[in-house]
Amino acid sequence: MANGSRQAAWEFFGAELKRRRENAGITQAELGARVFVSGGYIGQFEQAIRKPQLDVAQRIDEILQTDGFFERLWKKLIRDQRYTEYFAEVVELERLATEICEFAPAVVPGRLQTREYAQAVFLAGNPFATDEYIEELVKGRMDRAKLLKDATRPVYWVILHETVLRIPVGGPAVMAHQLDHILALMQERKVLVQVLPFAAGAHPEMGKLMWLMEFEDAPPTVYTEAVRSGNLVDEPMVVKRTRAAYDRLRAAALSPEASLALIESAAEDFRRCASTT
Repeated sequence: MANGSRQAAWEFFGAELKRRRENAGITQAELGARVFVSGGYIGQFEQAIRKPQLDVAQRIDEILQTDGFFERLWKKLIRDQRYTEYFAEVVELERLATEICEFAPAVVPGRLQTREYAQAVFLAGNPFATDEYIEELVKGRMDRAKLLKDATRPVYWVILHETVLRIPVGGPAVMAHQLDHILALMQERKVLVQVLPFAAGAHPEMGKLMWLMEFEDAPPTVYTEAVRSGNLVDEPMVVKRTRAAYDRLRAAALSPEASLALIESAAEDFRRCASTT
């Protein structure tokens, strides 16, 4: 579904929510209280500014007695073939975030990936897929990368484990280009990157991809990922503990200046390797 038609569909969701809420004689504040969000949230759902989570859509159905209408519509709209079902909601949320902090233990984060790097990652995970399928996945990833070009882009802070700089995804030439791309984004001050070096040893989140997202008018959210699954939570204690773990990673990482120098060195190593093959 194209972005324009998706937005129109969410506007339909919001218009239906408003119509059915008003027909039931319930205010935004009253509905919000009964589905455990603020009245302001309900207003943003109705204006298609925000997309509700699935459990909120299900509670709206229950309160308005709409026989699963909003749940079915949510499932139809939130699905995007470019993203797995568990990740599609995260993509919606990252567009609304004012700050994103991410730790990448093994792979360059999607927002920072070049087309060639993304293609190599998807081919590794889908060795029997058609070229058309891989291209659709790559297009989705490149669409996410546009977030960093927006004037209203979030503050984006990334910690890369040194492993990310050393695995030759796609080969030396692709890696050199990928690291050059990260360096350019750093120099343009579109992202702040630190590297957690091998010398740091054990760290709080060994092997775990981790995001923290902050919003202007919503609680902060944590996203973690495992094999073929993801976990998106806004429970305050979980967010607090994850923030503490991220702060420890940040303290153990190299400074932005030292990180830039290490990334430059790794890019040059890959460039030399590419020139000799």
